[in-house]
Amino acid sequence: MNVKRIVAKTSREAMRQLRDALGPDAVILSNRAVDGGVEVLALAADDIAAMAPPVVEPAPAEVRAPAQRDEAEAPAVTFKRRLVERVAVPSPDSAELAQSVLCEIKSMQTRLESQLADLTWRDLPGRDPAGAAVMREMLGAGFSATLAREMLESLPKGEGEQAQTWMRNTLMKRLQVMQTENDMLDGGGVFALMGPTGAGKTTTTAKLAARFVVRHGADKLALLTTDSYRIGGHEQLRIYGKILGVAVHAVRDAADLRLALSELRNKHTVLIDTVGMSQRDRAVAEQVEMLGQAGKPIKRLLLLNATSHGDTLNEVVEAYRTRGLDGCILSKIDEAASLGPALDCAIRHQLNVHYLATGQRVPEDLHLANRQYLIHRAFKTRVPASPWQLEENELAFALAGQSAAYRESAVTLG
Repeated sequence: MNVKRIVAKTSREAMRQLRDALGPDAVILSNRAVDGGVEVLALAADDIAAMAPPVVEPAPAEVRAPAQRDEAEAPAVTFKRRLVERVAVPSPDSAELAQSVLCEIKSMQTRLESQLADLTWRDLPGRDPAGAAVMREMLGAGFSATLAREMLESLPKGEGEQAQTWMRNTLMKRLQVMQTENDMLDGGGVFALMGPTGAGKTTTTAKLAARFVVRHGADKLALLTTDSYRIGGHEQLRIYGKILGVAVHAVRDAADLRLALSELRNKHTVLIDTVGMSQRDRAVAEQVEMLGQAGKPIKRLLLLNATSHGDTLNEVVEAYRTRGLDGCILSKIDEAASLGPALDCAIRHQLNVHYLATGQRVPEDLHLANRQYLIHRAFKTRVPASPWQLEENELAFALAGQSAAYRESAVTLG
């Protein structure tokens, strides 16, 4: 079996070369874009046929009419015999064999693409040392391979140091942050802090409430909580409200929320502390719908726990963005070993970072997001080095494996 590899400038040219080399019945195993054109892997039709033994179809059983059958039934018998002779019914063995051949071809395609991807990433340091340095630094800082590939595609030619400077500046430009809190504190409105359990919603709500009270006074602010699940879940917010002199109201469903917001329509700002739940909980969709049925626009701010894994943060955003998000707040900054995963999630999903929560103190440990600080902190060298840090010779294995896994999942979903 001989796999033919053809590289051409265009798909049309690749198909022409393929027909000339293997004939019009060739089977294409894979095609992808490469530097300078398109790469096609294919097998000749004879090689595919050689993978399966010849299938001998059994002759149809002869239909015989009993001697005593009435002559009037003879035309029907003849029609049935001709139908059996003309219709080919595939045997179960041939169907299983065809399925086995298809599975083998798909497996071969996956192996070939994985090996080609491995060769591509192994060749990257020699072909593009600046790009390899950017990729290595981003992955080491906790950014996703997806974002790193995007950066690599638009990376201008230059030396390694220039490339890394470009990469950091580009990340700063793509990271959206709230420039001033005047629009939020002075503009007013209804804000809902959302997110999974343990993200720091209640404490952050208290910090925002304290900032507002200092600027506008307690009588212009109201606090709402939807946390009726935990025993005493709303008591923490009530304690903060008592200290600040702000009334705290508990709501259970959309009807309660509409009634509460109607009664609080004279308030300049209303902060809603929502109940925390797993991003995989079906009740998340119900909570989002409840806010959407409040009868009044509610700005949704998502709490992203900076100590969480990147895949977990991505799941959180996907779960809570059903009706849109107006921004996010990065919490537990002081506990996070790396800010790369949280910043990566904010950049890829285009979330405006409003605040950074850096501790438990109310209201001191809440700060406006700063691009330069966040990117600098993300790439700050950690001592001792992380045990998850990849060596240069291991980079190809990681990226090739992720590429193959992505393709397999795409085929499965498709």
